This record gives sequence, structure tokens and C-alpha cells, in this order.
Amino acid sequence: MSSSVIPFTQGRSRPQPVAAPLPALRAVKLLDRLRERIRLMHYSLRTEETYVYWCRAFIRFHGLRHPAEMGKAEVEGFLTHLAVDKQVAVSTHRQALSALLFLYGKVLGTPLPWMAEIGRPVPKRRLPVVLTPDEVLAVLEHLSGVHLLLARLLYGTGLRITEALQLRVKDLDFGQHAVFVREGKGGKDRVVMLPGTLAADLRAQLASGRLVWAADVAAGQAGVQLPRALERKYPRAGSSWAWFWVFPQDQLSTDTRSGVIRRHHLYDQTFQRAFKRAVQQAGIAKPATPHTLRHCFATHLLQGGSDIRTVQELLGHADVATTMIYTHVLQMGGMAVRSPLDALAQQRGASR
Repeated sequence: MSSSVIPFTQGRSRPQPVAAPLPALRAVKLLDRLRERIRLMHYSLRTEETYVYWCRAFIRFHGLRHPAEMGKAEVEGFLTHLAVDKQVAVSTHRQALSALLFLYGKVLGTPLPWMAEIGRPVPKRRLPVVLTPDEVLAVLEHLSGVHLLLARLLYGTGLRITEALQLRVKDLDFGQHAVFVREGKGGKDRVVMLPGTLAADLRAQLASGRLVWAADVAAGQAGVQLPRALERKYPRAGSSWAWFWVFPQDQLSTDTRSGVIRRHHLYDQTFQRAFKRAVQQAGIAKPATPHTLRHCFATHLLQGGSDIRTVQELLGHADVATTMIYTHVLQMGGMAVRSPLDALAQQRGASR
């Protein structure tokens, strides 16, 4: 038998692949090392901000002790503080736990056998807040300008607010009546319809944005931020019209990652405040937020007879079970099930 041939041995298990070691970090300070690792693993800026926030809160909670000097007891103490004293939501609790898992496992390289013993809160299913079409119209009547256009876009396409704010000029295809979502939640791309009633207003928004873009180019301002390594691969793309924001910010701001002063897109907090005021002015008591428009989009499509698989694709859900939550809203909202009290009232009326 040739020495290059490995004989088959019955009962011998196949060797398991060994995970490749993570590349060494160059930063000195702990939170800088955390940021560096997050960027090496191509996590989003939002995830970076969230993880840094919770790791900093963990360190401050324990009197600025270094996490390498702490372990199970300190992590449990911090998470208990969040759950008992702060009474944070389950999603917030899990978010903080994920941040600490990443810190110990990916940055400090510390084995975490005790992490399996830490209780993980189980998220409970919550029915989404959904406005009626009349309520949506009432909210829209109290918005104006770019905020009105953005609200109509969210309701008309089902986009998440970050997906809408991060749209580039190239992502709007008026010829095919399509909006292309690049690197949405989970890093996935998808395409949604471009409502015909929004075409004229979106063209006007682009015309306004082109003036801002032209002024930036004339002033020699740095181009807009590009995803991943595209800025290095295509140095001029950031200054091109195709990559400019559909909803640019009025003022220049500093890029939190590169430190470059450039044009950013609208901040979500600005729109959230305007939307909250519109809900209050419309006299709506429901706790509606801009994300509620996404729930309205899905519910009203299903109510209108659209197939749930189509709605799943439009929303970008990986599992149809996530989309099924909107069918519960329809069934329990009186649209499919009739209350026996109403039947009793009708019976009484017929007998008189």
C-alpha cells in the first residue's frame, strides 16, 4: 500500500475542522480593540455602537475594572442589574449579553465555559402595532417636506427606516418601478416596488439632492461613505452622483469610523421626532413609531389579498414564520372572527 493512501478504519470518526485563529489586534485600548475586531468581522456600524455601549456600561458598573480580571459572577451581576433594577426589555437584555459574549470570546480570547450557565431570557411574541388606513392618512397629513416623503416611502414599500435613509441615487429604478435595497438586515439585498404615486416626488427629491451634491463637488468636499473596501477600490465613486444619498443631511458631519468630514444621510432620530409629533397631532393613542409603517404595509397588503410569500419577500424575512405574525393581527382584529356578542345583538334585533 502506498504511503500516500490513508486506509479506511471502520468506526473511526472523521476529524472535525479546527476553527482558524482570529487575526491579532493592533489597538492598545480595550474598546479600540473591540471596535477593531468588529470591523475585521464586517459587522455593521450600528452593531459596533451597540457593543461598545454595553461593554463600556459593564466596565463602569464594576468600577472600571478590566474585564480580563472579571468572570461569571461579574457578568451575572451586571445582567441581573439590567433585568431587576433597570427592568430592561428582553431584547435589550439579550443585546447586552451578546456584546459581552463578543468581548470575551472574540477580543479577550477567554474560554467561556461558564457562559452556558448564565440564564438567557426568552423573547416573547408581541403583536405589532398597526394603524388603519385612515389613521395612516391622518399621520401623513401632519407631516411635510422630506419627512412626508420618507413616511410615504416607508408605508409604500415596507422598508426599514435605516434601509430608506441609506438609499443611493443608483438604487431607484424609475424605468422598472423598483427600489433596490442593498445590504439590508442580515446583509441581504432585495428589491421592492416603487409606488407610482411617489415617482414625481422622488424625482423632485433627487433634483434637490443634486444641487447639494454639485455644491459639495465644487467645494472639494470628501465624497459620501462607501460600503466596505469600495472606497479604496474605486476612489472616485464616493464623489459620483450615482452613489450620493437620496436623503442627504443638510450639514456636513464627521465620519465616526474614518474621521473624515463628509455628507451623511438624514439621521433617523430627526425623522422619529417628527413622526412622533405627527402621531400626537393626529390624536392617535397607539404607540406608533416609523417602524409601525412597515407593519401597516404588511398587514394592509395581506388584508388586500396579497400572498404571504410575496409579502415575506418584500419585507426581506428569512422565515415565513416571521411574516405570519401579521395574519394573527388580521384574525384577532375582528376581520376573520366574529364576536358572539355581536351575533347575540343581531339575534335580538331580528326577534323584535
